Amino acid sequence: MKTMLKTVLASAISFALCSEVSASTTVTELPYKIDNQKEINVYFRKGLDVNADRARGAELKQETFLLKKGSIRRDGAKPLPCNIVLEKDVPVKLRDGTIIYADIFRPDDNNRHPSLIAWSPYGKEIGGQHLDDVPFRAGVPLDATSGLEKFEGPDPAFWVKYGYVIINPDTRGAYNSDGNLIYWGSQMAYDGYDTIEWAAAQKWSNGKIGMSGNSWLTVSQWFIAGEEPPHLAAIAPWEGFVDHFRETANRGGIPNPVFPEAIFETFASRNLIEDQPRMVVTHTLMDEYWQDKIAKLENIKIPAYVVASYTNPVHTHGTFRGFSLIQSKNKWLRVHNTNEWFDYYQPQNMEDLKRFFDCYLKGEHNGWENTPKVRLSVLDPGHEDIVNRVENEFPLARTSYQRLYLSSDNKLETSNPKDNSKVSYYVNSDQPSSEFTYTFDRDTEITGYMKLHLNVEAIGSDDMELHVSVQKLSSDGKPIPDMTGHAITSEGYLRVSQRAVDEKLSTDYDPILRHDHEELLKPGEIVPVDIAIWPMGMKYHKGEQLSLKVEAYNPPSKNEIPPFGRARITVPQDGYTFFKGESVRMKTIGGNNDEVASPEDAVLAPATRNKGKHILHFGGDYVSYLTIPVVN
Repeated sequence: MKTMLKTVLASAISFALCSEVSASTTVTELPYKIDNQKEINVYFRKGLDVNADRARGAELKQETFLLKKGSIRRDGAKPLPCNIVLEKDVPVKLRDGTIIYADIFRPDDNNRHPSLIAWSPYGKEIGGQHLDDVPFRAGVPLDATSGLEKFEGPDPAFWVKYGYVIINPDTRGAYNSDGNLIYWGSQMAYDGYDTIEWAAAQKWSNGKIGMSGNSWLTVSQWFIAGEEPPHLAAIAPWEGFVDHFRETANRGGIPNPVFPEAIFETFASRNLIEDQPRMVVTHTLMDEYWQDKIAKLENIKIPAYVVASYTNPVHTHGTFRGFSLIQSKNKWLRVHNTNEWFDYYQPQNMEDLKRFFDCYLKGEHNGWENTPKVRLSVLDPGHEDIVNRVENEFPLARTSYQRLYLSSDNKLETSNPKDNSKVSYYVNSDQPSSEFTYTFDRDTEITGYMKLHLNVEAIGSDDMELHVSVQKLSSDGKPIPDMTGHAITSEGYLRVSQRAVDEKLSTDYDPILRHDHEELLKPGEIVPVDIAIWPMGMKYHKGEQLSLKVEAYNPPSKNEIPPFGRARITVPQDGYTFFKGESVRMKTIGGNNDEVASPEDAVLAPATRNKGKHILHFGGDYVSYLTIPVVN
């Protein structure tokens, strides 16, 4: 099929729920192939120039360095513990002829070694996202790593010391790599497959390839492993979703382009970038585009070390679901109590991951297979968290799912009230919400999935958009902050018109929505809905309270996302590393988190469908309840 480029002018499309598209727009529609077969049209637009300050990119230049033991990448970083050979901008040819470029860090010898691939478009050197952009570097000290690592990826200095090769590609369309930059899906999975097979054939490879990294680098692992590359021997998904529509872009059916738009702004390419934020607000049902953004978990049979947390607003559900649905006989789950970046770079966790890869990429008999299949954390703000408790499975087989019923006086009770009752709020009021609490009469652990079953009615609108949250309160009803000073919540979302549940995918405790049609509300209609609340592990002490809040959804603020690109980072102009005290030419890059390619094309959060008044019905004929997973 002949590729045609269609310029999208303001008069050609209507984005009533997103930003206006001016006559000078860079937005285009391009044919996009799914599973190398059917083509659909997908929006693309221009991102940052590869030379933009915010992109913090590097010149395309194929060269080889010997990074010497004791040298440093930047002031304050960890000195290299060994000599490292860096092959920069190595071309990798994909099956369709596209050339991408990778930086390869390997031991200074002529032996064959296993490799770890860090797959993302963030930039293989410093790039548009960096820990220095995150407040307090997410708790990761500057000297915890060498500075050679890709954002969210494995530190070459650590891994090369132990005989591994680190491969950092700029994926299709990223920076100087050919093609258009794409998000996950079948095309990206094929690209990863091809790169793995290319790496396995190199003279420095032992033929065993693994994948590692956080977030985008984890999501990529689910997708690429789902295509079953022959030489992919093990993966380590460290927090990442598996279903793009349901878990991030349109969670609960509510289109939310705020986070995708903020991430899009950090991408740099010589070509175009998949306009995923625009797809969020224009493709609001589960169509072919979004089906292609679901990982093929059923195909994953290789060893997997999965790491999750209860507090990641993007990845929590997908990480647990990924662990549950992959078909690997050798799979492990560890649930931590901090944040993904901090946890990934903790020395004890790097050593733990090394044991896993040593077993499956080097063939070492090191006892890894005796590692407990599940190691859980249970959060306990105000007290001491439980960490690395050994379990056999997740969800826990000994879980007792109990119902707490909504009742009058804003309470949750253990039985359904006899009389019909209701509470309401106006969506444009100062407090558009209703809160219900339950006080525990004994110490209780709640670990697993929660579900809220409600009966709802809207006055003044034919739809509702709801945000629900569960939080631990002290005995006097106040939120209990964690060590960072923030209260911990577990959340759920729903656009009521997309309330239909997919019975094949759902469980009694985790409703999965179909999202293939809308059922708008009729005046006076009361409908039952099920709202999935993401997994949580929380200890409640006698007298402490559980708070359930139901409120009108409001789009998040862009200010909640780290100001990526802000940090100014100084590295050598030439030579890549240097010795402390050595006189070398330096360059400082970054320092701009406002630079965007085409501000007029930014996709804004759509207007909420909430209007008028929301009514929650409970008691009597309207059984409304919160299901909680009580661990015995």
